[in-house]
Amino acid sequence: MSGVSVVIPTRDRAALLETTLRSVLWQDDVDLEVIVVDDGSRDATAEVVAAAGDSRVTLVRRDEPHGPPAARNLGAGRASGEWVGFVDDDDVWAPDKLARQLGAADAADRGWVYVGAVAVSESLAIVSGDPPPSPEAVMAVLPRSNPVPGGGSNVILRRDLFERVGGFDERLAPCEDWELWARLTRHGAPAAVPEPLIGYRLHGGAVSLDVEGIVRAARAIERLHRTSIDWGTVHRWLAETCLRNDRHLEALGHFGRAAVRGQAAGVASDLADIVRRRVARLTGPRSDAGRATGWAAGASPWLSELEPSSTSGSGEHRGS
Repeated sequence: MSGVSVVIPTRDRAALLETTLRSVLWQDDVDLEVIVVDDGSRDATAEVVAAAGDSRVTLVRRDEPHGPPAARNLGAGRASGEWVGFVDDDDVWAPDKLARQLGAADAADRGWVYVGAVAVSESLAIVSGDPPPSPEAVMAVLPRSNPVPGGGSNVILRRDLFERVGGFDERLAPCEDWELWARLTRHGAPAAVPEPLIGYRLHGGAVSLDVEGIVRAARAIERLHRTSIDWGTVHRWLAETCLRNDRHLEALGHFGRAAVRGQAAGVASDLADIVRRRVARLTGPRSDAGRATGWAAGASPWLSELEPSSTSGSGEHRGS
């Protein structure tokens, strides 16, 4: 088995981190090490890590925050696995995510690999999700837009490849994952597992709510890669971000800009997803998961196992 080092950057999210850490430690059939980088927390983060009671977990602490990209780079610098992956402290993984990624990468002889993701509420209710694009589609649109779902919680890559491309650009938060994937395309296409193996959690404290930061970073990517950003896609992202910040008029403006830049069909799809998310917050995880249909419903079984009532303790895991 190929060893995988998983880096979890975190700051003041002890309650969310417990579930994220549990979903990493239950990975099946993988030689695993987990590096939690505490980026200046003032809450019970250290206690949550200790409560996992697992020798595969190492806690690295900074007294002052430097941001998620720097935390990921710091953790990767401590990694010993042949592969390295990252998961944000508010997202969750299916138990077979890493094993299936390693299998896909080996079968295709690729140095990086991604999976599908579903958006979930804080209580892990499935909100939305579509199959990820093919590797060919990913190569076709990067760096003009970011087609890899799930943010920085998705891709795993060979550690020597991560070191060769230079890691995350710490100047580009919250789009540092997008820019890293763009650099990876220069070293070959990715492999893919087109199944819903990530739960990308939506909540009010998410870094992706930084509208101004997204615009600033997108413009920097445009300059760095000497390309023209697909601003229609970016405006769809910004519209949803504004809605989650209760900036409704600003959201309408971004939806309008997206529509006139060729994204009218995408805007209609986004609005339908937003309605489903609002319903999910009102109805709770079980009723929502029961209504999930199609491709996204494939995440329901493993998400239900992560609900607090389905486990006996934060140190519980399948794999070892």
